[in-house]
Amino acid sequence: MSGDADSAPVTRAIPTGWRARLDLRPPLLRARDSAIAIVQIVVAATAAWAFAHYVLGHGAPLLAATVTISSLGLVRDARPRRVIETVIGMLVGILVAEGFVLVVGPGWWQLALALGATLFVARFLSPYPPFAIMASIQAVIVMSLPTTEPFARLVDGIVGGVAALVVTALIPRNPRREEVRDGRAVFTAADDAARTIAQGLRRGDALRAARGLEKARAIAPHVDNWRASLDSSLAVAAYSPWLRPQRAELRRHRAVLDAMDFATRNLRVVARRAAYLSDDGVRRPVLAELLAELMRAATLVEESLDDIALQPAAREAVRAVAARLDPLAILPDGSVSEQNLITALRPLAVDLLTATGMTSSDARAVLPRV
Repeated sequence: MSGDADSAPVTRAIPTGWRARLDLRPPLLRARDSAIAIVQIVVAATAAWAFAHYVLGHGAPLLAATVTISSLGLVRDARPRRVIETVIGMLVGILVAEGFVLVVGPGWWQLALALGATLFVARFLSPYPPFAIMASIQAVIVMSLPTTEPFARLVDGIVGGVAALVVTALIPRNPRREEVRDGRAVFTAADDAARTIAQGLRRGDALRAARGLEKARAIAPHVDNWRASLDSSLAVAAYSPWLRPQRAELRRHRAVLDAMDFATRNLRVVARRAAYLSDDGVRRPVLAELLAELMRAATLVEESLDDIALQPAAREAVRAVAARLDPLAILPDGSVSEQNLITALRPLAVDLLTATGMTSSDARAVLPRV
């Protein structure tokens, strides 16, 4: 954060008009990010269909492909457990419907009975609504297809599920790229909020400080996204033999995530106190610069996500600010509210030190006694 931050607008311009509508970058990025998932689905579905058709001799192994496609999907969460749960849900629907076809045959009323039974069984087995929906869709497909030899379609479903799990291990989605991007989004959102808070303090601008509080509150979804993608990355790295070397780095990122979760919560506390202070319109450049220095150090923590060699530099940068956070020493003649804001910066500094690999006790020891 630099001095020219004062000239930054309270709100950011959003492009509109025909140029915004014709911007090809978002769809191209979306397609690029889904490239590995597309390859997974194509390889698995084709292999499952070919195995069921040419090896098992099934004439139209539709379910071998549909189970594979539905279980892999294009969702962010590529954990093997999610794939297995989806496969089980679809196999439940196929099994129930196959039983109805075998006992009472196909037909509209048989479809109604099979669909109702599938939904009841699926809801009994799992509390998650998508599980029941997947099961019911497969049940409808089975009841609608021409009758084949008993339980042949269940075998196709199993083939599709196995293909999905094999491809998840052998052609894994890139776990680190997405989670690092989500991690950077957390740091970017925190830096943006801190910039606005500092502007409010530097100018004595209550509107800007309140806007900083809004931005601080909006960081939580970014933290949730990072946690979801990191959980998925850890699960895939533990399952795929090609990605196991990345597990140590992903666990380090988990420690940074946990620290940044607390840091963003404490940033909201700082934002609330800054908004309260700015109501009187008094400029407080010292407080603004303290927050700015702390967030400049946080930028090094962000950069250490890609390069662990930067972690010591990030630690020293945060330590240099944290060691000065004595409210009476910084503002001996300041008001209680001003000193309380400095006090609120102390746990934020501890969280950032923890994000650099320090233990909580060592990080607290850096702070001056008050």
